[in-house]
Amino acid sequence: MSSTSNTGRVYDFAGVGVGPFNLGLAALSEPIEGLDGVFLERRESFDWHPGMMLEPAHLQVPFMADLVTLADPTSPHSFLNFLKQTGRLYRFYIRENFYPLRAEYNQYCQWVAGQLPSVRFGTDVTDVTYDDGVYTLSVEGQAGPEVLRARRLVLGTGTSPYVPDACRGILGAGGLVLHNAEYLARKDELQKQRSITIVGSGQSAAEIYYELLQDIDVHGYQLNWVTRSGRYFPLEYTKLTLEMTSPEYVDYFHGLPQDRRDSLIKNQKNLYKGINSELIDAIYDLLYTKSLSGMVDTRLLTHSALTGASWDPAAGSHTLQLRHEEQGADYSLETEAVVLATGYVYREPKFLGGVQNRIARDSAGRFAVQRNYSTGVEPGEIFVQNAELHTHGFVTPDLGMAAYRNSCILREILGREVYPVERSIAFQEFGAPSAVLPSPVPADVAVPAGVTAAEVPV
Repeated sequence: MSSTSNTGRVYDFAGVGVGPFNLGLAALSEPIEGLDGVFLERRESFDWHPGMMLEPAHLQVPFMADLVTLADPTSPHSFLNFLKQTGRLYRFYIRENFYPLRAEYNQYCQWVAGQLPSVRFGTDVTDVTYDDGVYTLSVEGQAGPEVLRARRLVLGTGTSPYVPDACRGILGAGGLVLHNAEYLARKDELQKQRSITIVGSGQSAAEIYYELLQDIDVHGYQLNWVTRSGRYFPLEYTKLTLEMTSPEYVDYFHGLPQDRRDSLIKNQKNLYKGINSELIDAIYDLLYTKSLSGMVDTRLLTHSALTGASWDPAAGSHTLQLRHEEQGADYSLETEAVVLATGYVYREPKFLGGVQNRIARDSAGRFAVQRNYSTGVEPGEIFVQNAELHTHGFVTPDLGMAAYRNSCILREILGREVYPVERSIAFQEFGAPSAVLPSPVPADVAVPAGVTAAEVPV
């Protein structure tokens, strides 16, 4: 099949993948005169984590963390304008809750996507090459193969469901094993099993456990929740902690050595992967209520790392091998169904194979992402969205920092600030003060009366 090519048009940039982050970039790009960008998404429409659109689930950030507001509060693509245009603004006001429902946020993003001609769904990027300052993108669209050209790339291909190595052998082996990304589509199938085990410790695991716990009496299954964590950690959401989602903290984190950044990320999970404290309380209250009629057929197992798994077709059940890491004790758990609420991981898209020489790498082979979110060998050539956790810290997947990141990317592309980029918003200081602190006075040096220790020459 032949391909079509608009050889005369070279876009200023091509955004590949349209999740909330690149959709926000498209919305902020739209009113800028003279800026020519295109956004390509292989899915047929915008649909954000459809498997987790549980009815009561809401975002863990306020409505101001929409696609545009924190960069441009006057944008017609704001969440509040969406509410106004859909006749729901007063209902949202009366609700008196700053946190949009997850399904509501998805509807909002779909509404924005429908207004942006630069966004093209049903368009799969299959290959990218580079020559003389221009990237050539081979795409498969509804009209067949096509070739597009752009001076820069903005990678927004998102993350993929993570399956632990211990479970890879039971995927597709015959039993019911699924990642939480499939939860809603297979909920009815799950509830027909005699036992269900959820593996994971974050918000998704908690939401699924709470929903399945509500129906445990109706369906009569055993419900288990297994986590490697020592407890069910709440998301840390105090205001001084929230200051860490700031330009200053990103500056601080980015300036640390690579090994120190990697160590920090491992110890900061409760800052972005914890459970909403209200949900933790709701789970306990539900367990308490159900226990009035007798013990609930459920187990909550902490400190338990999944080390192996097998499927027994004769028994129709899985055996999960677990290790209690605090006690150093091994044990097993039988279950018919397994739900892996084990998070997501970034995987580089295959279409980058032809431009590996244009990508800067760190010593671990990952994107070496500069402070301005660029990872090309030339400054401002390739930008990333939500692929810089190792260089920019736990704020990377935070919806509240998306408008800031997009403002930075647009500044680099345009060479000027269309949307003012905040540089200092925090009250606290994350690194050592820039002024040189006085050295301590040795114990054997006398300090004369009326003179402070800082004034004594050492």
